[in-house]
Amino acid sequence: MATATVTKRLIPVTRTVNVEKATRAMPVMRATAIPRALRQQAEGYLALTYAFMDAELFKQRGIEKELFTFDKEPELPMTRWYQPTREDMLDSAVTGAPQLMSAKEERTMFLRFNFAKRKLTQIQARVKKDGLTRESAEEVVEWHRRFEHFREYLTRTNLALVLAMAKRVRLGDVDFAEVVSEGNMALIRAVDKFNIERGFKFSTYACRAILKAFSRTAMKSNRYRSRFPVEFEPDLEKSDWSDKRRVQVEEECIDELKTIVDRNLADLSNVEQTVIRRRFNWQEAEATPLTLEQVGRIIGVTKERVRQIQNKALAKIKAVMEETVLRTKTEAVPETTPSAED
Repeated sequence: MATATVTKRLIPVTRTVNVEKATRAMPVMRATAIPRALRQQAEGYLALTYAFMDAELFKQRGIEKELFTFDKEPELPMTRWYQPTREDMLDSAVTGAPQLMSAKEERTMFLRFNFAKRKLTQIQARVKKDGLTRESAEEVVEWHRRFEHFREYLTRTNLALVLAMAKRVRLGDVDFAEVVSEGNMALIRAVDKFNIERGFKFSTYACRAILKAFSRTAMKSNRYRSRFPVEFEPDLEKSDWSDKRRVQVEEECIDELKTIVDRNLADLSNVEQTVIRRRFNWQEAEATPLTLEQVGRIIGVTKERVRQIQNKALAKIKAVMEETVLRTKTEAVPETTPSAED
């Protein structure tokens, strides 16, 4: 009895200890929970692809601190001077002047830009392995902010390249604003793909990419213009040449048919000649061509039999016409002596 009493007293104590442990763990779980807005933002950034240009410098210890330690983050250059729809687009007295970078600054900015993308790629791999935490979510948001900031910085400081190239080329009827827009997109792609480690200046790489974009725009405009004309162009108006040619061919075929029947080049019987002449009536012996039934009464057969005779005669004539066409392609057609009609 004493043992049973002691056992009953121990059970509540064990449950109390477990509840206390669970209670102490709950504040820790709440502290590491990820706010909904932060989670959605981080997951959106993690779903993107960040193709970075790697550099040996990134493997050095302390390079992150060296690249991103500054008294004040560089502010984005002003773009009030950028007037892509004006002919006097670079009138510095009115609109100001673009901010340019030295070679050293350009290298630093591209290294920061690509290091930010490299960092985002590393975080993606870590989150895929260990899951998303509040710390990693905040880290993703911060590095994505840096990535966008330095891409925008590099793009703004090179906008003058787009305008310089746009003034140099003339793309016919393509709107100038559309040309500049295509150049802007090409510039952004060039910023993403440029590798500063190869030793070239970015302007050399970007100008080539921008000119290629202009070339594609011109080709696309010419193709659409030819397919969808929006104004009167005499060269694109429909010609009646095909209709006239069709009538001419039909007349030539009729003349050829008459010659074959008149000369009996198809070796037609008397009945077959009668059927063809009466059915087509090109000599206008009657007021109108006769029907199958009318021709049948003349030669003393049914209209179905007339149809069969007509089809057989036309097949003979067709064979002669085809043979004549093939022969005239290689040699002149010899004169044929017409056979005597019965």
